[in-house]
Amino acid sequence: MAAKKKTARKTARLWLMFPPKLITKPVVWELSRKFPVITNVRQASVTDEIGLVCLELDGSATDVKKAITWLGRKGVSVEPVEINVIES
Repeated sequence: MAAKKKTARKTARLWLMFPPKLITKPVVWELSRKFPVITNVRQASVTDEIGLVCLELDGSATDVKKAITWLGRKGVSVEPVEINVIES
């Protein structure tokens, strides 16, 4: 029996900005069907002009990277969420 390679897991927290033409499209659903990643909407704000979503993606590092690339090709602006921790 061939040994299975252990793939590195990755969780990415991202800000997604949807242009008006994509606001009514089920992009996050399509992403979850197309790639074996777990999607978790952490925050969202949608108007007629823009959609802003904080999305957490969890999966293999390769699948997360492919999913992020796919979002960009669809026309979604993708930026990492930067968490600043102030130690006291």
